[in-house]
Amino acid sequence: MLPARKDITIGFAHVAYNCQARLALRNTGLRALEARSREELEAMLPECDVLSMSGMWRNDIPPRAPKLRFVQSMSAGTDQYDRAVFAAHGIRLASAAGVNAKAVSEHAMALMLALTRRLVEARDNQGQKTWRGMMSDFSRREDELAGKTLLVVGMGRIGGRLIRLAKAFEMTVIGLRANPGAGAEGADEVHGMEALSALLPRADMVVLVCPLTPQTTGLIGAAALAAMKPSAYLINCARGKVCDEPELIAALAAGRIRGAALDVTAEEPLPAESPLWTLPNVFITPHTAGETCAYEDNVIDLLLENLERLWRGETALANQIV
Repeated sequence: MLPARKDITIGFAHVAYNCQARLALRNTGLRALEARSREELEAMLPECDVLSMSGMWRNDIPPRAPKLRFVQSMSAGTDQYDRAVFAAHGIRLASAAGVNAKAVSEHAMALMLALTRRLVEARDNQGQKTWRGMMSDFSRREDELAGKTLLVVGMGRIGGRLIRLAKAFEMTVIGLRANPGAGAEGADEVHGMEALSALLPRADMVVLVCPLTPQTTGLIGAAALAAMKPSAYLINCARGKVCDEPELIAALAAGRIRGAALDVTAEEPLPAESPLWTLPNVFITPHTAGETCAYEDNVIDLLLENLERLWRGETALANQIV
């Protein structure tokens, strides 16, 4: 299926990641190209037997890449890849699920801490050289995570690790997953996704780390937001479209929930005219939850594992999609 090691060409395509340089440090002898733009990607497509990419992928690429036999996604999410296109062109596909489990779970934890410890306000005050005094008003005072109830929506590798981190902070953790029989991952309770509306009123923190699917698109809409406590926070480290963004903006503006921390939005980059930028109870990070200095190496570990499987003639891939 793949050329021999000495003949294979791997193409990396990402606007920022340094996969070619990181692969070279391993002295594998594998030939690798790298594209930072669509123009550079188009130029290297005819040479590539393997592509590793995510955001630059377009489903019209296969006809212009006649040698292409395998795509190792750089992202855990694979909604951008049309499975029928891969099947029609005999191309295998694997996701990068798990490579950012530590990063995203830690980011979600950091966002919860930022909200409860009011770190965003503290940074704003620092910029204005304002020393905020102690607070009598409980609604403006810092808080503790210990004793709070966390609802984790999605219990894959990211959600499972987040549960373990939250338990270390002495939180009560409820997990939601498509198949609750797959395990609790250390949560105090685990339920099916259909229990969302019944569980939302119990949660002080709701963290979204589920994949974007037809079932999760718009999962957090008007009804879900209305079910949340007025004192609750929403943290989205999944995909922007898991939330009904206009309904979320309305709930935040009206104070129907206390606040939100969003690593993802429905449209990215977030348009300048979006009210999310200026709502005082919103904290935004620019889809960086998965980014760490280890990301490229984690993707390359998975890529090399899958290449070895293909060279051995195995049919099953790590994180196989097609």
